[in-house]
Amino acid sequence: MSLPKQSQSSPKVGFISLGCPKALVDSEHILTQLRAEGYEISASYEAADLVVVNTCGFIDSAVEESLDAIGEALAENGKVIVTGCLGAKKDGNIIREAHPQVLAVTGPHAMPEVMAAIHTHLPQPHDPFTSLIPPQGIRLTPKHYAYIKISEGCNHRCTFCIIPSMRGDLVSRPIHQVMQEAENLVNAGTRELLVISQDTSAYGVDKKYRMGFWQGRPVKTRLTELASALGELGVWVRLHYVYPYPHVDEIIPLMAEGKILPYLDVPLQHANSRVLKAMKRPASAENNLARIQQWRHICPDITLRSTFIVGFPGETEAEFEELLQFLQDAQLDRVGCFKYSPVEGAAANALPDPVAEEVKEERYARFMQLQEGISRQRLASKIGRRINVMIDSIQEGEAIARSSADAPEIDGLVYINNLPDTLQVGDFVDVLVEKSDAHDLYARIDRSPG
Repeated sequence: MSLPKQSQSSPKVGFISLGCPKALVDSEHILTQLRAEGYEISASYEAADLVVVNTCGFIDSAVEESLDAIGEALAENGKVIVTGCLGAKKDGNIIREAHPQVLAVTGPHAMPEVMAAIHTHLPQPHDPFTSLIPPQGIRLTPKHYAYIKISEGCNHRCTFCIIPSMRGDLVSRPIHQVMQEAENLVNAGTRELLVISQDTSAYGVDKKYRMGFWQGRPVKTRLTELASALGELGVWVRLHYVYPYPHVDEIIPLMAEGKILPYLDVPLQHANSRVLKAMKRPASAENNLARIQQWRHICPDITLRSTFIVGFPGETEAEFEELLQFLQDAQLDRVGCFKYSPVEGAAANALPDPVAEEVKEERYARFMQLQEGISRQRLASKIGRRINVMIDSIQEGEAIARSSADAPEIDGLVYINNLPDTLQVGDFVDVLVEKSDAHDLYARIDRSPG
């Protein structure tokens, strides 16, 4: 298909985005700026004049994936600029040593530097049409949901993590900026806002919870007030990466009242107090089991997601058994597990008594087997219940949807087979759950009144 002459003369940039939702938001900002300056975005190596690769560098497998992606882009296109977390490791030398042909390397959250490199190697087109950029910017997610990053960086120094060395200390966005972005997204058709940051609970700490303004009224730069304001937009609001500080308890009533989704992503990482202290986890002294019971008392429908690490240096069999017992007692809905990875630069690598790889594997398998049984039971309890879901995709008469318990790409799905022709992606619909397995639900459209 031929393109208009204007489009054919515009420089084209290919883009590869790897890593977590925080990196995805960085990619969206860069893509928005590219479009604002008159660049086109290419979907293929062949049509691109230059390729940008936004990398991840958190664990070894992510480093390998990023280096492979850079290598592929160089082989297929030849002109590559690299940004993201891997660019912050060893001042970018990991990338330059593996791929000396790259044109430029920057760290994460570095849009000015990325744009400067693009301007150098692919000059900005004359007279860009900024009015072509929609208010919500360029998004890599489907139209019906979007991530909103409320802060950058982290003040904590967890011994297994190198993110602060790559992304810096906590910098919270002004609350009016966050709310304006959210409003723009909702006005453009977004039905679900996913709130992300490195430490969502700490939002506003660096600004001493400064008072901001939205729609002419004062609003504190603080998570509780932000969640309450987002809850007024009439869409699903889902919170991720929420450390269990005491003030998180204030958010649970908002879930019980239906203002935000009854969903909390709390990265607990372990249950044993000694291991948590060795990890230097914030809120490590909290009695998380008691907190969970309290949250469920306030909001019985709350979905709790968490992540854990097994095989942390020094973890004994007894400490691992304590973690398994916590899982059994807590009955978490969604759980991810990682085997400890000695990421270069992490302080935990210097801790004594590293756990053997075969022991990590064995503990990981036991952990996942236990959690699968818990997940299977919790999903089975929903059989016969009527739930509200959002349609994510429609294929050959079957809909794939998500409930309030399911974040995109990391949680389960709801499969619906009696789909009416009137339903579209992004629509909400009530369904009756008929079957379940360890991860997903199977349902039909519920046409019963009420």
